[in-house]
Amino acid sequence: MISRGDRCVVLKNPTAMAARWGVGLASLLMVVAPANAQEAVAQFYKGKQVRIVVGTGAGGGYDAYSRLIARHMFKHIPGNPTVIVSNMPGAGSNTAAHYIYAVAPKDGTQIGSVFAGALIEPLVSAKALQFDPSRFLFLGSANEDVYVCIARKDAAVQTFKDALTQEMALGASGSSSSAEVATLLKNLLATKFKIVLGYVGSRSIALAIERNEVQGACGFSWPSISVTNAGWFGPNGFMRVLVQTHATGHAELNAEKIPLVTNFARTPDERAIMELYFSHTMFGRPYVVAPEVPPERVAALRAAFMATMKDPGFVAEARKLGMDIDAVDGDAVQRLVGAIYAAPPDLIAKMRTALQPSN
Repeated sequence: MISRGDRCVVLKNPTAMAARWGVGLASLLMVVAPANAQEAVAQFYKGKQVRIVVGTGAGGGYDAYSRLIARHMFKHIPGNPTVIVSNMPGAGSNTAAHYIYAVAPKDGTQIGSVFAGALIEPLVSAKALQFDPSRFLFLGSANEDVYVCIARKDAAVQTFKDALTQEMALGASGSSSSAEVATLLKNLLATKFKIVLGYVGSRSIALAIERNEVQGACGFSWPSISVTNAGWFGPNGFMRVLVQTHATGHAELNAEKIPLVTNFARTPDERAIMELYFSHTMFGRPYVVAPEVPPERVAALRAAFMATMKDPGFVAEARKLGMDIDAVDGDAVQRLVGAIYAAPPDLIAKMRTALQPSN
């Protein structure tokens, strides 16, 4: 019985009533809690500056994607902070990755744009890192990356099959996909690649190809190079694509019947090693934050990232610039990275061996 002023209300079934109230209260709290969390996130970001730290120099594909994202993402982050971009090249984007992981504020105001390959560095190299890439929290990836091997049309190698019997000089930059992919294919499939190291990034390699210092390269991103060096390809271009190093390939290249490199595997081991290494291309342009960033801010940034990918203004600008947008959400990238790190140790060891430079 509950007294209300001069009246008494008799509860015929107090236990059932309490249960109903409990369900109602729980439902109310489920609505109020996210609302309060979002308000707290908005209050935090209001008036602040969010920085996207790009692990490459200005002018490349990663830089271009990040600047495009920055121009639109602020609209979708609660509190609408300013979003800026800065460049921190070095060590195959590991300099920027280390900065985000160990040096930058861990409050959700610093976002890293790093090479997908840098995120599996401990699996492919014995090189000591001062951070653990597997612990990053992923906001998402702007697209899948399809690496290709390319060759000049006047080179002796005109198909990937030719590369198994004919020598071709490939330009490469240390600690990058250009060196790793060429090395993997040379060691695993016995290609006759002559790998010429010492170039500083893809733009330097591109200039060397144009000067005919080298005849081609591997590990170039098709979504990037098809835009930045569009004149290279097609009937009037002087370059051709030899092979795709990706699980399913790029639609444009598939239509041209450019083969997948896994089709050249001679044993189940060779195929498994290539599939493991190239699995990281499924998240070709990842964006990360430090593991200590509060969960509610990670959730907000993940939602903002995917909302940006669907923003009409963003999509229109990307289309105008010829940029591929095939976004992968943060949860999916997180699961994929976890699966890569959970690969059998013997397979990881074989992959690492295949990536060791040889004479």
